[in-house]
Amino acid sequence: MNHFFKKRVISLVGLGEHLLLSVVGSIGVGILAGTSSAIFLILLDKATAWREANIWIIAFLPIAGFLIGWIYHYWGKELSKGNNYILEEFYTPQKTIPLRMTFLVLIGTLLTHLFGGSAGREGTAVQMGSSLADQISKWFRLSSRYRRYLLIMGVSAGFGSVFGTPLAGAFFALEVFKIGKIRYDAILPSFLAAFVGDYVCDAWNVTHTHYAIENIPKLTIFNLCWALVAGICFGGVARLFAELSHFWSRIFKYILYPPFRPLLGGFLIAIFVFVSGSTRYVGLGIPVIMSSFSEESYFYDFFAKTLLTTFTLGAGFKGGEVTPLFFVGATLGNTLSTWIPLGRSLLAGMGFAAVFAGATHTPIACLLMAIEIFGAQGSTYFGIACVTAYVFSGHSGIYTSQMIGVAKHRYSVKWVGKKIGEI
Repeated sequence: MNHFFKKRVISLVGLGEHLLLSVVGSIGVGILAGTSSAIFLILLDKATAWREANIWIIAFLPIAGFLIGWIYHYWGKELSKGNNYILEEFYTPQKTIPLRMTFLVLIGTLLTHLFGGSAGREGTAVQMGSSLADQISKWFRLSSRYRRYLLIMGVSAGFGSVFGTPLAGAFFALEVFKIGKIRYDAILPSFLAAFVGDYVCDAWNVTHTHYAIENIPKLTIFNLCWALVAGICFGGVARLFAELSHFWSRIFKYILYPPFRPLLGGFLIAIFVFVSGSTRYVGLGIPVIMSSFSEESYFYDFFAKTLLTTFTLGAGFKGGEVTPLFFVGATLGNTLSTWIPLGRSLLAGMGFAAVFAGATHTPIACLLMAIEIFGAQGSTYFGIACVTAYVFSGHSGIYTSQMIGVAKHRYSVKWVGKKIGEI
């Protein structure tokens, strides 16, 4: 009987410790990540508006690129891996993520957007959230287990706050660390941190972009089959985006002095912008994403954005891939609407979430994100698109350090336990 009560006491103590650390940690991480995301979004809006009002500044993109490369080369060589560095620290903890990662990625991303690079913002928010969260583990000397929880909190709070999608942020952090596996042991801290981060970001009066889907067609076998076809297309383009990202990274590594990589990349991007006479594919591309739900896009929009974003990030500029993936998916869905009878706005919304799902291998997070942004009426279509894109994107992804936890099919079982960059 004493043994029975002893086990129950130990269990309750462990549960209490977990709850305490989850609640306290998530509040702290949520405040830090939500605040940093708010500051970042405010500065990013100002940088974007200034660039669009002064297009000539894009001519100085090569200089901005050299400065970014120089800063990272001398003050953050290992931090240049971005989200991959966070993944590696999660798998094999070595040392606390330096606090300077927050400032380096913030400065690097703002310079990238101000001078006309094509990049996103999720990578910046996730890296800031994770580096800030990891300081807590350093201050309180927490075990590796709770340090992993804090990294998950940092990812969820950063992602959830920067997009205003706390449910998606929570599940993104639970899914992204291992393909095919969800970290249910961290579900409480992940959810709490995501919601606190989103609440804090909103408290700064930061507004998020809203999109609208006009009509949702009836759920018929015919329409569901078309949704499946669209999902296959979204998965294929997600794979293309990932492969081009790795291709440009390999190409630019032939330039031995890292600061020269974004210098050359910036020069070529600036030439492209001035020759084309348009800034349609630089920056986040939110105006184009919004228009894709109601107006006809150019049939090549998705490929042009894919090419320019993967080239920008491969050259060494900073930012994220997710908002460009939204652009790629939404414009691809818009183009598919010319022959898939599901409606332009629905297909744009499906592509918005599904290409992201295929490129990051986080289908549940992307489904939840679609529901948070567009509403639950089209959830079946979103679910089919996200899951199908996840399956048909294969094991290629934008994060080369992402580990495969469960193979997607029996022919890839040999890759379980390996990182994407190793297969």
